[in-house]
Order: sequence, then C-alpha cells, then structure tokens
Amino acid sequence: MSNTKEEVKKEIEYQSFSDFLESTPPNQLIHISNLVKASFNRAHYYEYEINKPEIQLHCEDERCNGIRFFRCVTADSVGLSMTGYRFFYLTYRCSNCQKIEKTFSLSAKVTEEGKAKGECYKFGELPTYGPPIPSKLMKLIGPDRDEFLKGRRCENQGLGVGAFIYYRRVVENQKNRILGEIIKVADKIGTSKSNIEILQKAIEEIQFTTALDMAKGAIPESLLINGHSPIKLLHSALSEGVHALTDEQCLEMASSVRVVLGELSERLSQALKDEAELTKALSSLMKKG
Repeated sequence: MSNTKEEVKKEIEYQSFSDFLESTPPNQLIHISNLVKASFNRAHYYEYEINKPEIQLHCEDERCNGIRFFRCVTADSVGLSMTGYRFFYLTYRCSNCQKIEKTFSLSAKVTEEGKAKGECYKFGELPTYGPPIPSKLMKLIGPDRDEFLKGRRCENQGLGVGAFIYYRRVVENQKNRILGEIIKVADKIGTSKSNIEILQKAIEEIQFTTALDMAKGAIPESLLINGHSPIKLLHSALSEGVHALTDEQCLEMASSVRVVLGELSERLSQALKDEAELTKALSSLMKKG
C-alpha cells in the first residue's frame, strides 16, 4: 500500500503559481508548488498566506501593447488552510502603464503541512483568458465579430466542438469578404489574370468547401504561410465533419483555424501597406524627376 501511495505522489505534476495565473485556462484544478508562504506562529501551528507572485501578461494599453510585468494590487492577505477550499479574488495591475488590470477568481487549499504546496482552481478571469485577438483579424471578419468571440470563449474553456462550429461559421459567412481582400492584394501586386479570375469565380461559388478548393491554388505568393496557401490550410481543416472528430481534435482544429486566420490578416494588411508605401515613393520620385 505504501508503495502505491509513493507512486501516486510521484505522478503529481506541480506548476508554479505564476505559470498557473499566466497560462492555465479557466475551469482547471492544478497542483501548485509555491501556492503559499508557511509560517509557524506563537500558538504553535502553521499559518498559510497566499503568494502574490509577479506575472507577465499582455497589456492592451496603447502605451504598452505587449507583454508587461503585472503586480498584485489586492491589499488584503488571503489565508488558506488544509481543512477546505477558500474562495477569493486576486487583482493584478500593469507595472508599466499603471492602468490595465486583470482579476482572477480562484479557490485554493494547502495540501502539505508546513509547506508551500497546494491546489488551486481557476474559475475565470477578467478580461477573459487567452492571447489578445489582433485588430487586423477583427477587421477581416467584420460583421461576424461576435460569433468569432463566442468561438474564442469556447476555445478558452476547452470546448472544442463549440469553438470549431463558431469558427467555421465565421469563415463560411465571411468567405467572400476574405477572398475579396485576397483579390485586392492580387490586383495590386500584378498576379496573373487567370488566378484573379479563379478567385472571382470562388466568390461566386455558393458551396463553401468547393469555393475554398477552387481558390487554394490561386493565392499570391506574398500571402503564403511557410510556403503553404492559407486557403488550402483552411479548406483542409474546415472540410472535416465535426461528427467525425473528438472534442480534443475539434479544439486543435479550431485553434489552428484561428492562428491561420490571424496570420492571413497580418499578411493581407502588410501586402497592402507595402504596396501603398511603394506607390507613394514612386509618386514622390516622379515629381522630382
């Protein structure tokens, strides 16, 4: 029996409290290696106070717009015990702009007497968990912003089927908008007329997967992602039937679709920006000539 207990103990994986706050999605119970500070008081028993480590998060303030250090601004001490879970909030503020805050809703208890280890459950956080959604991506999907955010919330909560369905719906609804932006780039950089015609026919095609299949080979080279057509990647992911996949597979597919859409939006924006800068430069030089 003692050997079995030791084996179970060895299997427990511990996470630092800072890693837990930074990168663990909501609805997770995790073993934490440095959850509390343990001290022996005058009454000869241990007291446990929650740690408040410095963490690194994305700050959306225009002065920051990147990863910054956040420090806990919850003044009250949070005492824990081994007898049961305590429910509490921790609020963190960006140390750079001193403006953006993140609040965590948590429950925790100590698991080993006199030690820093414990268990912590994350109910949620505000603003919601997950990396920020690029503004260029939000612009690309336009009218389906709310649908996309629903998918993002599902993804953050590990709901693979829900995330996959929402993201697929967004791409289906905005298929013509996305292809239209690709045609703008193709037109600007002088892509062959035949490829532009293929993209235009894909817009006219009602069947979603057929349209993506038509367009996948006509994408301008500047929009390729590591040599791959983003439309081909989206077609490969979204042509899968949701009922043929497990929830874990749906979650992986949904995440991949989001990442590819984000990268495509960046490349579309950059290609149009580069062309605009080139046009401006040529115009300036021609005036001087």
